[in-house]
Amino acid sequence: MGLAAPASAADLAARPYTKAPPPMVAPIYDWSGVYIGINGGGGSAHKCWDAVNLGGAVVAPPVPMGCHNATGGTVGGQIGYRWQTANWVFGVEAQGNWADFKGSNANLAFDGVQDETKIDAFGLFTGQVGYAWNNVLLYVKGGAAVVRDKYRVFDFATGSTLNDGRETRWGGTVGAGLEFGFAPNWSVGVEYDHLFMGHRDVDFFSTGIVGGPAGTFAGSARIGQDVDIGLVRLNYRWGGPLVAKY
Repeated sequence: MGLAAPASAADLAARPYTKAPPPMVAPIYDWSGVYIGINGGGGSAHKCWDAVNLGGAVVAPPVPMGCHNATGGTVGGQIGYRWQTANWVFGVEAQGNWADFKGSNANLAFDGVQDETKIDAFGLFTGQVGYAWNNVLLYVKGGAAVVRDKYRVFDFATGSTLNDGRETRWGGTVGAGLEFGFAPNWSVGVEYDHLFMGHRDVDFFSTGIVGGPAGTFAGSARIGQDVDIGLVRLNYRWGGPLVAKY
């Protein structure tokens, strides 16, 4: 029986080359960039009225006419810019909303009439400071607020408007929010804002039913106002959504 010749190096199959696996990459959410979005929710404005002038005669001290809450829904939009440093996120934002916050109370000083308030729009201009846990952002905000108010005094029995007034009022706001990035450039969140609108003297004018011809000065009320708003927000952001971390 013959012996087999020993195998040479040339007869051995080449050992396949195996590339080392790439290092693990952990995507880190980046909140930096310009964003635009929509929001919706509800709010309540607490209003207290005091009579300070009646037909040109100053009322001293002011006579309380009662308080009420003007409540309802709101929808609007926001645009802003954020930049992130480590886990800290800073930003600026402008927001504008249509609103339908409405309420009334029986006038405590004059029988048979109701005082009514309606907020039909508001805006917020704020700065933000937040802390991010990857795609979760918790932030606080503060700045200026503006609301557009309409007021009327109406006959309780007939619903007829006796006199009315309106104003655009500026004040301040603080708030807080929690936002979740559910896609590279999309985020959804909830936010609470409190508006400090102070006290203002508002002039009222007759509609012509009582107190002289329509447009006649009827008096002034000192009206205090604070507003609480809760919103759900959806944002789309332009910018680098993810940063690779090895």
